[in-house]
Amino acid sequence: MHLPRQPQHAPPRSPIHGPALPIGLAVTAIGILIAIGTAPTNGASAEQTMPEPSVVEAVPGIELDAIAAADPCSEPAVQAAIASADDAATIAAFGGGESFREAVVAGNAPCIALNDPSHVWVVVNKARPLDPIDFTPQPLTAAPLQLTTGSGQARSDVAAAVGELAAGAAADGVGQIGANNGYRSYDLQVRTYASHVRAEGQDHADAASARAGHSEHQTGLALDLVACAPCGGIEAFGATPQGAWVAEHAWEYGFIVRYEDGSTPISGYMPEPWHVRYIGVELAEAYHAGGFHTLEEFFGLPAAPDYLQ
Repeated sequence: MHLPRQPQHAPPRSPIHGPALPIGLAVTAIGILIAIGTAPTNGASAEQTMPEPSVVEAVPGIELDAIAAADPCSEPAVQAAIASADDAATIAAFGGGESFREAVVAGNAPCIALNDPSHVWVVVNKARPLDPIDFTPQPLTAAPLQLTTGSGQARSDVAAAVGELAAGAAADGVGQIGANNGYRSYDLQVRTYASHVRAEGQDHADAASARAGHSEHQTGLALDLVACAPCGGIEAFGATPQGAWVAEHAWEYGFIVRYEDGSTPISGYMPEPWHVRYIGVELAEAYHAGGFHTLEEFFGLPAAPDYLQ
């Protein structure tokens, strides 16, 4: 006897259409959906703790609008003073002695030539001969001092200034100042240098006397001073009251002691407290105020202890 066939039921279907997912995969999918649903929107910011830098350094700024240095030589007042060959007016047009020096040292004064012997700012030394080599200054006049040699001339402005210097020393009660040497021509310097070579040898001569064309005496801007009443020699000048006064006060009259003690490695000459060099009141004031001891340092020039040839 056959029993009636019972209807067969298919297994229940998953509420998610399609084949049933394994349980683990389903849980993972649900977690991803929850995470997406709870992620912050663009308007909200998640709080995060950022590590603080261990060192904070300021980044140097970049100067975009650098100001070009002014060119004093383009100033009408400077051009007019140079055209009139007035050294004091030229220095004043630069803004004074220190401004003049700064412009020259910075290379910002193309109109000023330190090798031009017609100006008070000329620098002549063993590496910087005069140009022309046989230069003669004009005008020359006798220095108003008691003289011990026949070389008693100087440039007229220098002669007037050294007269004022001597008068200032006398007024301060330190005694009379005279001169041993002022201007020496190229030919006279040839003979002077040769006499040193014959007497002491060339090495000693080069430390005590300039070769012709390299001498400050040839510019008419330098003098060798002596203490008088009666007048002594130049070698004794530094130990006299007049010598001490000149070392302290020469700048007030436009002079510097050109070859100071300790300057030999720069100038190439032994100390000469008697040798004064006129550079004008404005530059001498800047020289003194700046504590300079050589013209080479004052104008930022190389030392010149030896001749180039």
